[in-house]
Amino acid sequence: MTYCVGMSLDKGLVFMSDTRTNAGVDNVFVFKKMFSWEEPGERVITILTAGNLATTQAVVSLLSERTKAPQERSPSILEAPTMFQVARLVGETLKETVQAQANSGPGSDATFSATLIVGGQIAGSEPRLFLIYPEGNFIEASAENPFFQTGETKYGRPILLRGYDPKMGFEEAIRLLCLSFDSTLKANLSVGMPLDVQVYERDSFRLGTARRIEHDDEQFNDLADRWGAALRSAIETLPPYKL
Repeated sequence: MTYCVGMSLDKGLVFMSDTRTNAGVDNVFVFKKMFSWEEPGERVITILTAGNLATTQAVVSLLSERTKAPQERSPSILEAPTMFQVARLVGETLKETVQAQANSGPGSDATFSATLIVGGQIAGSEPRLFLIYPEGNFIEASAENPFFQTGETKYGRPILLRGYDPKMGFEEAIRLLCLSFDSTLKANLSVGMPLDVQVYERDSFRLGTARRIEHDDEQFNDLADRWGAALRSAIETLPPYKL
């Protein structure tokens, strides 16, 4: 399974994803689920992937190939004039890939579906964030819905809903995401470390800070321990429910 989050802030965009994939308890692997492209000074695009691994890898490979080979550059996410057109292109590629894999080869009980989060900025427009469904259609983040999740969303969502503030800085946002991921990691074994983080600063048109949070990351583990202790302390201060 997977847990990915794309978040829109006044300062820009923040992305975080886990790296665990599994096909049963004895087939657990680490695969990257965050992919970025940039034309410095002109555009930055980041995609988070969730779902069937073969499908997501095929989509990312197709998108990447079309940015490298001159004869394959149309259509290309590095040539699309707006982020809306980028989302349309990614959605069409996802839909075609899902259909192609479902209609070829031997039958399988596994689903070929996938869901993607696409975010970035192209010069002349604002940063934008989209959630793309397996059917190729998509929705865009807004002031009312400023972040998207894919995969095992339910465990970490309450923390994001209570803690999100569009004015927060990147470090505050990453702290919030770490707590959301910690709750998910503790509740579901199909989501696992390491975690990938990517920051994009509004109007910079360059990829920002990126890092991988490993199992032994001191900052992450300290936040998780402090968060657990704070929750226990808060519960103890509440009045008991009298029977």
